[in-house]
Amino acid sequence: MEFRPCIDIHNGKVKQIVGGSLKDEGNQAKENFVAEQDAAYFAEFYKKDKIRGGHIILLNPSDSSYYKETKRQALLALHTYPGGMQVGGGIHAENAKEFIEAGASHVIVTSYVFKDGKVNYNNLEKILAAVGKEHLVLDLSCRKKDGDYYIVTDRWQKFTEEKITPELLDKLKEYADEFLVHAVDVEGKASGIEVTLAEMLGDWGRIPITYAGGVGSFEDLKQLKEHGKGRLNVTIGSALDLFGGRMAYKEVLQYINQV
Repeated sequence: MEFRPCIDIHNGKVKQIVGGSLKDEGNQAKENFVAEQDAAYFAEFYKKDKIRGGHIILLNPSDSSYYKETKRQALLALHTYPGGMQVGGGIHAENAKEFIEAGASHVIVTSYVFKDGKVNYNNLEKILAAVGKEHLVLDLSCRKKDGDYYIVTDRWQKFTEEKITPELLDKLKEYADEFLVHAVDVEGKASGIEVTLAEMLGDWGRIPITYAGGVGSFEDLKQLKEHGKGRLNVTIGSALDLFGGRMAYKEVLQYINQV
C-alpha cells in the first residue's frame, strides 16, 4: 500500500468536496475545505516528501466560466512537480498530450472512454495512441446501484451500464498502466471505506489500483489494507489535516510505511 496524494481543483481553488454533491449546473458542490494556498503549494509539499503518483483533478467542465482558472491551477501544480503527479478531468485524445508535456506522469480518463453509458473502445484506442499505455490511468469511479458498483461519468453525475467486475478489469488492464477508483457514495464523508468494493479490487489486483473514498481514521486504513489484500494504494482527502481533517499527514505516511 502506498499513499497517493490528491489536489482537487474546483472553481479555481484547491478544495475537498462531498463527491456526490458535485453539480455542473451553477458550478455547485458541498465543500468540506477550501485552501488559501494555490495548487503549486500542495505540489511542492508532495515533491519535498518525494511522494509520487498522486492525482490532480479538474472538477469543472470545459464550458464552465471557471475552467480556465481551474486548468491554470492544474498546470501550476504540474510545472512545480514535473513527472510526479497524474492529472484528470475533461481529458480526451486531443488535449491529453498537452498535459503530459506540461509535466503529468499520466492522464486520467473517465467520461471520454465511458461514453454514452458503455466502454467506447474507439476512443480508448485514440487516447492510447495519443499518450501510450504507460501514461494512461483509467478512472473507474463508481456508485452502488442494485447491489453492484457501476462506473459513473461526467464528474460522477451519470451512471453508465458498466459494472465493475473482474472480467471488465481484465479487459481494461490491456489499455492502462493503473486504475483509479473513487467510491463516490462515501467520497468526502470520511465515514468508512466501501468494504465490498475494496475486497473485489484487492482480490483482482493485477495492475496498480488507487482507492479513494471514505477513509477517515487509521482504523479505516487498517481495513483497507486487510480487505484490499495489501494491493491497493490509498488517497485520503477531507480527513487529512492538510485539508482541515483530523488525520495528521506525517502520521499517515509513517503508518502506511509500517504496514
